[in-house]
Amino acid sequence: MATAALSLTLACSLSLPAFAAVEDTGFADVDANAWYADAAVYCRDNGLMSGTSGTTFSPDTAMTRSMLATVLYRLAGSPAVTGSDAFTDTADGAWYSGAVVWASQEGIISGYGNGLFGANDPVTREQIATILWRYSGSPAAEAGTAFADAGAIASWA
Repeated sequence: MATAALSLTLACSLSLPAFAAVEDTGFADVDANAWYADAAVYCRDNGLMSGTSGTTFSPDTAMTRSMLATVLYRLAGSPAVTGSDAFTDTADGAWYSGAVVWASQEGIISGYGNGLFGANDPVTREQIATILWRYSGSPAAEAGTAFADAGAIASWA
């Protein structure tokens, strides 16, 4: 799951200009020679991700559902939101609140049912695929590579 944040970082950068090599990432836990260093710096410098503190990026930490909502919200330009979400396990005024309201209203991220969003739950691979598909406008599916664990993928994904 730790690679989810890095995968999303790289996915967000696919249509962006090539990264320039960095000498210092500004993150104590991201070595300038790490394969993802340029992407981490790009995401920070362009407001997509700010890290888990002022000095850490936490590349080995699982991305949560609220983190993913926040990255996509920022990628969309942080549009103004009104109202609140209908989830019972999210906190008004939390760092992710606007992003969760936006993602929910746009139909990009839904909850688990019973009023639960799971803000601090690690986002799974099938959730990431579904969320990015919705964020992309739910394009028609094309035949792709078969996954060894295809039988374990939930019907909703």
